[in-house]
Amino acid sequence: MLPLFDAIDRLPIAAEHREGYDRRLYKHWNKGLNATDGCHTRKEVILTEAVEAPQVEDRCALTGGSWLSKYDSVVVTDAARLDVDHFVPLAEVFDSEQAPWSAARREAYANDQDSPDTLIAVTAASNRSKADKDPAEWLPSDASYHCAYAATWVGTKLRWDLAADEAERDALLGLAEDCPATVVTYEPAG
Repeated sequence: MLPLFDAIDRLPIAAEHREGYDRRLYKHWNKGLNATDGCHTRKEVILTEAVEAPQVEDRCALTGGSWLSKYDSVVVTDAARLDVDHFVPLAEVFDSEQAPWSAARREAYANDQDSPDTLIAVTAASNRSKADKDPAEWLPSDASYHCAYAATWVGTKLRWDLAADEAERDALLGLAEDCPATVVTYEPAG
């Protein structure tokens, strides 16, 4: 565990590079952690994050249940209204790679359930609002989540050895000013 300021200081600083990005480079929603349950990664994340567990029908059809979308503090009672967001968006990952990633590493990131922070179930509206923006360009509408958002962003970047650009780092430092007790936890990805 690291205080948020110390964790931000561990982020390498580098200019972003979008040239060559294609979302299809990141094979996502593979068979998930349990390849025999009929639920791919997206559905497994939704199941894991349920506040009230849904019924799981054939082919991982979900009925009932409820979720709290942390970005906008909206309670969702229909899994179809949820998006599973890559906390650090795929385009941002591409922009921030220290060296080009292999296809296997990109797939590992896109389906990472070994960390509770890489993927998050949120309302479709909040995910569309965020798109591929970093904290210099977008923050959750629920301001009470800003400290946790900054810590999760930084932890995910550190887990995957991703850089931050200057504007992103400045935005994170600004958030850290209001989050003196916030800590960052992460395990480096294999």
